[in-house]
Amino acid sequence: MKLSIQEASKIVGVAISTMRRWEREGRLIPERTKGNHRRYDKEALLNFKYHKENIKLTVGYCRVSSSDQKEDLTRQIRTVSDFCAAKGYQFKIIQDLGSGLNYNKKGLKEII
Repeated sequence: MKLSIQEASKIVGVAISTMRRWEREGRLIPERTKGNHRRYDKEALLNFKYHKENIKLTVGYCRVSSSDQKEDLTRQIRTVSDFCAAKGYQFKIIQDLGSGLNYNKKGLKEII
């Protein structure tokens, strides 16, 4: 399916001017009609959108204070994961077990 620059910019989530700049830079080259209008292949756009240099990663941080709250941690992880998936985010969940007063946690250090 071939799309106009306006339709393509909505799929990729950028302004039309960005689409034109990417063409000048050789990052995303559209086909041209006989009237010299840009046409973008929908499948190619989706591949470009999710290419590793263009992925925005959402990080979910879940933490409980003690090991007897592991069920709560599991519920937090499921809730945050479901939310991110429903929004269509590319995401990673980082989890920790330990007091909020302790800044020496593996997951917290990874986020920082």
